[in-house]
Parts: sequence; structure tokens; C-alpha cells
Amino acid sequence: MLIGLLTAVAASICYGTGSVLQAVGSRKSARREAAASGQVTGRGGPSLQSTAKAAMTWEFVVGTILDFVGFGLGALAARMLPLFLSQTVISANLVITAVLSVKLLGIRLTRAEWTSIGVVCSALVLLASAAGPEGSGHTPIATHWWLLAISLLLMVGGTVLVRFLGARAAILAGLLSGLGFGALGVGVRVLNGIDPFDLRALLADPALYAILVAGIGGMYLHTVALQIGSVNGATAALVVGETVLPGMIGVWWLGDASRPGFAWLAVTGFVLAVAGAVAVAWFGAPEGETVAETPVTPEPEPEKPEPVPVRVP
Repeated sequence: MLIGLLTAVAASICYGTGSVLQAVGSRKSARREAAASGQVTGRGGPSLQSTAKAAMTWEFVVGTILDFVGFGLGALAARMLPLFLSQTVISANLVITAVLSVKLLGIRLTRAEWTSIGVVCSALVLLASAAGPEGSGHTPIATHWWLLAISLLLMVGGTVLVRFLGARAAILAGLLSGLGFGALGVGVRVLNGIDPFDLRALLADPALYAILVAGIGGMYLHTVALQIGSVNGATAALVVGETVLPGMIGVWWLGDASRPGFAWLAVTGFVLAVAGAVAVAWFGAPEGETVAETPVTPEPEPEKPEPVPVRVP
């Protein structure tokens, strides 16, 4: 249990730091391309070209590397802990995101936001105290096919919907990305061919492809959310999608449970953790008023040479 908790905490730190660095890179790219044509959709959202350019900044690259490290650590934690605990601890990256955004994005957190962050941390202590052994994760292969179908529907349909809504879709994009990461966590838990390792069983499992679809789609939608909305708001929406449904699936279908007699404590901690994450987004100040933008000094125009008089005979 302790190793699983430490692994989940490390994944949370990687994800939280990566989110802020990706936000820095996304916004730097957005400012750079603001005057360029074709960088937004007809409804004000970022185009695929703009999102691709955001992914080429060094901050975004480092953030993505941290995301991959966090993914590996999170996958390991999902195999070692109940999903309602592992996903909630990983989702506490919102705390890391909020604190780092003060330094790197110039965001000033309100007292209500700091209080909400304290609620999240306290709720995680309750959850860790109440968590029992994780379930086996053995499910019929039909469930794996359903997971792949739902992941495709969420990621493909969600991408189309977000592009249709444009600039109004920041919270929706964050929520959909969270559902994608939640599906990824479920897929890791039920994946065949891991213990013992069997490459043929692994490649034949639809859950493997659900993990790929949900992971790639979730990362893209999270990038879009960071480009068009509040970094704390997008991350809070991601927390809800990444935590609530996977936690319920873990309890109802995968055999996750709390310690005997501590179910009420687990439920209380889970509800408080999600509510605290949502509160951070609810109380978040508009970033347009709080972000200290770095002034851009215009380059001086080159001096034009004085005209040389020409004598006409």
C-alpha cells in the first residue's frame, strides 16, 4: 500500500508540473500566432495547426515528457491501489498545478482557492486511511471491447464537439480529457498479459487499444483546454472526469473496497476531494485580470537611408 501511495504521489507531481509547463508553452504559442490568419476555427477555438505549434515549444515538450513519466507511474499505481484511491491521489495534481501557476503564470490564488486546496489535501488523507485492498481486475473480454468503444466515442465525438463549440468549450474539453484519462486507468487495471507477461495476450486485448485512444485523445483535449481556458478550471474539470467514474467502476465492477467499517470515511474523503477540486475552478479569478504578461518590446524599425540627390542634366 505504501509503495503504491508513493508511486501515485510521484505521478501527481509529474502531471501537475507538466500541466503548468504545457500551459506556459500553449500560451506562448497562442500569443505568437495571435495575429496570424488561420490559427483559430470559425468559432474561436484553436485550430489543429495552432495546437501543433503549441506542442513544439520547449516548455510543452518538457511538460509532455513529465506526462509520460506520470503515465507510467500512474499505471503502476492503478495496479497496486483501489482506483478510487489511485485516481484521486493522481488527480491531486491540481494542487501542484495551482501552486506552480502562482510562480510560472503569475496567477494570484484567492483565500477561497487556498481553502479548497486544503480541503483536497485533507480528503486525500481520509481516503488513504480508509482504503482497503484493490480488486482483482479480472473481467470478461466483452467488457474490454465496451471500454474500447466508449473510449472511441468519447475522444472522437468529444473532439468534434469541442471544435464546434470553439472558445466556449474549455471546461468541456477538460472534462472529456479527464474521462479519457479515467478510461486509461480502468484499461490499465483490466489489461491482460501483464502478470504474468504474455505478449500475445497483451496485443490481442482491446483494452490495450482503449488505453492508446483514451491517452492520446485525452492529451489532445487537455492541450485544447489549456489554450482556451483557465489552467485551474481546465484541470479541475479533468479531476472530476478522471476520478468520479473510474472510482465508481472500481468499486462496482473491479472489486475495490475500503477497510472494514471505514466505508463512510472513504465516501467522505472521495466526495470532499472532488468537491474541493471543483471549488478551485469555481472560485478561480479570471486569468485575464491576474496573469502578469511579460511586456513585449517592439523591435526598432531599421533606419531608412536618406535619398541621394541625382542631378538631371
